[in-house]
Amino acid sequence: MRKQLKEAKRIVIKVGTSTLIYPNGNINLSAIDQLAFTLTDLQNQGKEIILVSSGAIGVGLNKLNMDKRPPTIPEQQAVAAVGQAELMNIYNQRFLTYSQQIAQLLLTRDVIEFPESRQNVINTMEQLLKMDIIPVINENDTVAIDELDHLTKFGDNDQLSAIVAQLIQADALIMLSDIDGFFSDNPNTNKEATLFSEINEINEELLELAGGKGSRFGTGGMYSKLKAAERILEHNGAMILANGKQPKIIFDILDGEMIGTLFI
Repeated sequence: MRKQLKEAKRIVIKVGTSTLIYPNGNINLSAIDQLAFTLTDLQNQGKEIILVSSGAIGVGLNKLNMDKRPPTIPEQQAVAAVGQAELMNIYNQRFLTYSQQIAQLLLTRDVIEFPESRQNVINTMEQLLKMDIIPVINENDTVAIDELDHLTKFGDNDQLSAIVAQLIQADALIMLSDIDGFFSDNPNTNKEATLFSEINEINEELLELAGGKGSRFGTGGMYSKLKAAERILEHNGAMILANGKQPKIIFDILDGEMIGTLFI
């Protein structure tokens, strides 16, 4: 099954905040540079690459010298606005080192659910890929809130990456997280926890194994990753969940090596 990943041409890469931000809140420039190098090289090989990137709030907290998320939604949105600009500055700088042009797309769920705007998003992504530009996609945190009747949020970027993969009919979604894949239990607390190498169906038993939220800077836990995988499987796609500590691991994944958990 993994051998077919070598043939993948259109690939969505999702990076979590844990890849971009150190546990102490500082920005992991080494990982970002490695990500830019890896994705540019894949682009140079003739593949079509789309990056779905978390990290706006994490980078914003760092920029504003704040050590934890503020409690109110307007404060969080202000931090995200600062962080999104700074994150794109860093991405632009690193990708241009390798002569790779990138572009930013900020999305909300209502844009995707409304047929005309959804088609506009697809058209934009297709045109960028045609121009050998890597789209960098994030949720528009400054307007997307999930309260009252204003349900514009995707929930998290795990869901967003699966939706993007679906919209552009990607051959594979590679989700980089702070864990080596999907385990039978939390490997940080249970040494007996075993890694699932391949999963073909998301059932209640697996969802129960998935815990809560991820790091203090991110929002996605293992449950959201399983729900994203469920969406991918419903559309006969492939998703790999792997550790994003060293983003060049993407090369090995696309070489068909037994890394992480393959959902197919």
